[in-house]
Amino acid sequence: MSGADVRSAGLAALATLLGACALTPVFSSAAWLLPVVAVILVVLAGGLLMRVGGPAAWARVAQGRPVPGWLAAVGVGFVPVGQLLLVLALLTARYAPRDAFLGVLPTRTSLADLAAVLAGGGAELREQATPALALTGLLAVTTVFVGVIAVVVDLVAVAGRQAALAGVGLLVLYCVPVATITGGIGFVAITAPAVGLALLFWTDQRRRVGAASRPPGPGLVARLGTGTVAALRIGSAALLAGLIVGAVVPTFTEGSLATGLGGGSGGATGTSLDPVAQLVGQLTLPEPIDLLRMDSSVDDPGYLRAVTLDDYDADNGWTLSNLAGEESVARNDRLAPLPPRQQGRPVTATIRAIHHDDRFLPVPTSPLSVRVQNEPGDDWRYDPLTGTVFGRHVTSAGRSYRVVASEPRPAAALLAAAADLPSDNGVQRLYTDLPELDPRILATVAEAVGDAVTPYEKVHNIHAFLTDRGRGFRYSLSTEPGTSGNDLVDFLRLRRGYCEQYAGTMAVMVRAAGIPARVALGYTPGHEQRDGSRLITSDDAHAWVEVYFQSLGWVPFDPTPIATDRAVDLPWAPRADADVGTDAGVVVTAPSAPTAADPTTRRDRAADGGSTAQQGQGTDGTPWPLLAGAGLAVVVLVAAGAPAAIRVRQRRRRLAGGTAGALWDELTATALDVGVRLQPAWTPRRAARELAEVVARGGDPSGHAADAVSQLARAEEAACYGPRGDAGTAPEPGDALRTALRTARHGLLQSAPREVRLRARLWPASLMTGARARLAGRARQRLVTPTRPHRPRAV
Repeated sequence: MSGADVRSAGLAALATLLGACALTPVFSSAAWLLPVVAVILVVLAGGLLMRVGGPAAWARVAQGRPVPGWLAAVGVGFVPVGQLLLVLALLTARYAPRDAFLGVLPTRTSLADLAAVLAGGGAELREQATPALALTGLLAVTTVFVGVIAVVVDLVAVAGRQAALAGVGLLVLYCVPVATITGGIGFVAITAPAVGLALLFWTDQRRRVGAASRPPGPGLVARLGTGTVAALRIGSAALLAGLIVGAVVPTFTEGSLATGLGGGSGGATGTSLDPVAQLVGQLTLPEPIDLLRMDSSVDDPGYLRAVTLDDYDADNGWTLSNLAGEESVARNDRLAPLPPRQQGRPVTATIRAIHHDDRFLPVPTSPLSVRVQNEPGDDWRYDPLTGTVFGRHVTSAGRSYRVVASEPRPAAALLAAAADLPSDNGVQRLYTDLPELDPRILATVAEAVGDAVTPYEKVHNIHAFLTDRGRGFRYSLSTEPGTSGNDLVDFLRLRRGYCEQYAGTMAVMVRAAGIPARVALGYTPGHEQRDGSRLITSDDAHAWVEVYFQSLGWVPFDPTPIATDRAVDLPWAPRADADVGTDAGVVVTAPSAPTAADPTTRRDRAADGGSTAQQGQGTDGTPWPLLAGAGLAVVVLVAAGAPAAIRVRQRRRRLAGGTAGALWDELTATALDVGVRLQPAWTPRRAARELAEVVARGGDPSGHAADAVSQLARAEEAACYGPRGDAGTAPEPGDALRTALRTARHGLLQSAPREVRLRARLWPASLMTGARARLAGRARQRLVTPTRPHRPRAV
């Protein structure tokens, strides 16, 4: 293995790492970087060891005999196969080491475990939006993706000696954020791949022309060489194009890795709580739909929470974060235990779905265990950050499940003693995050909070403000259109709305007061039936607020003035209108214009957690990971085969032209393809002597190939230096020159080893040299004759 190959391998790995920096905005944290760096280093080390160790082993065994051509060709293909096996070993060691031999070498059991991790990653691709959570399965899929790219880049740059062509791999990496990020992707994601592309072009220039590209004299070009300057020029152009295109090209409306995690199939009929849909749609059905039947161990059960919304945007309202679906409910009996200081009561509920059909499973607050009857439960996952139980490839339709929970029942004195969370606390930072609010909203928050000091006093005052009928707040599904351009401002002015508007408004106000809060969607406990069970219908769909207190966890508050028979008893959150009663139920038509922050599609969010695009993909959705993999394979195959096809077309055009210049160009291009270097200062006659020696060493006993080379050189000299009136004419008929070219090309190809001939056909070096010359803005660069003043060209 030559020093140039070692340099190419190292720079190809570095360029791949720079290209992988395009993934920076795709994830919500830097946890993806370590496995990506590890897999690139494994590919680099494996390639170097196999390319050095293979010839060394042969030299020891063969005792000086040259490596046969067929064996060298096999070795070229063995290297990427070996690199992929090393990638498999790395994946095994990182994600499925338990049953692997020595924790690294795959076994049948460990391969099954790894396949399960990758299958989970495929599901997470469908569930996550950008910036995505760094979940185990998603990281494993990313490692495979980057590992394959690293192997392809290494193969093309080192074995194929076409480092510039390897830049297609960087383009594939760059396409990931472009296709998944809403808005700008950031400076690093644009700059790093452009620098990697410049490195690959510099590598290609260095290998092709080396020191010959460094002309004499002072100046930058003399010091760096034309190849380096061209590489810098191309890299700068790529960076500039990325910045310009990123600024002017419209972005996708959704930032998701796939279609996101939506509700079940029944959202249009009110049988699910899809966070994309407005909850009011379930409250305005002509007739209520029976959804769930619940048997509870307590007479006054609390809310059944389906999802929580923790990301607020003034334009899009409250949205659902990405869900961490790594934990199966079947393997955990302590899903969400209450903090040690929190007071609670044990609740056991058996729930049967009647017409409920949703990927989100309604459960009591703080579930400890969830057991889905008559199935193992591995398809039901729990997200500890949002307290959400959701299905992977399944919905609640026709299922029964048993939940053991510990509902929080804090005393008011315990809440009053809770102190403020530290400003650097993760919950404090994540759940108080707000965009810039309208000054009118902040003024209302200040009015509601008054002189309250402790977190509980502030929350209590805001809750009392929104539940005070004396201030004009009413429950209604029919609201007047606002005029301020801000839904939250309109609600606080008009003071009429439904549960989503009340809950969304209170959560924003609590956050503005510096206290963590989020919106919960789910159901009130329904109405008791004669047999003691409780029937939950679409009329019981509800939204409320959960507030976080230090050492106590999440505590529910409900500011909506719903009917008494639907309301849940919350002794720590008495309503200001408790003495005068509450409004009674849903009595009006659907709203003409919603005036509150409704749960809508998810947008990009900060590094503490991503948000997902809720497009409502059902369980039979399109297998996007498979399509993406197939698309990547097609891109790689097309990119690998394109140079050969272009080269064949170029050769046919030159043969069709039949001029001496075109045929000599084809001969010198063939020489470059098989690795024969011709100095730029050589005349055609000097170059012909060099080529004749090459074909003679390769076996040309009849001398036909050497004669054909000389014949083409004489025709080229006549075309270049003959009288100007004869420019473009060949001293011999075109058919004779074409026959000479075929003979000379055959001799050159036969003089090269088999693997070199294969590389010449698949990755022709002459094609890339011509492309570099054009991209650098130079006139067509000739490697044989420095100047040809007047003969015509046929490219």
